[in-house]
Amino acid sequence: MGERYYIDTAIWIDFHENRKDRFRPLGEWALEMFKGIVRMNGIVIYSDMVLDELLRKYPMPIIEKAFNIIPKRNLKKVYANSEQSAEARKLSRERELPFGDCFHAILARDNFALMVSRDKHFEQLKDIVDTKRPEELF
Repeated sequence: MGERYYIDTAIWIDFHENRKDRFRPLGEWALEMFKGIVRMNGIVIYSDMVLDELLRKYPMPIIEKAFNIIPKRNLKKVYANSEQSAEARKLSRERELPFGDCFHAILARDNFALMVSRDKHFEQLKDIVDTKRPEELF
């Protein structure tokens, strides 16, 4: 089994919508990252929080279609426990960060995964989890 990657919700959106900003092909970089993870036999992990955030924007069939970029053998759902939720709430309050970002960071850490995100909040969580942008991986 290869490396493990916890993909932030915004990266899934970049991929699905093939988003670009003024200068960068964010969707293309996300696609190349997913291809690289599969090529290296890495594992993409996700949680109910990722699904909940995606469900605010898309119906489940669209989410499933996006997740199909990853073969089932390279995709793993992880589950949170009450201690992780409590730690995320505490971190969120102490550091004045969104609960979701803290929650994702803790799940990535506890599942021995690299956090993949562009969100600047993860700079304040680098003592919890290592974070890279998609274009930094492959």
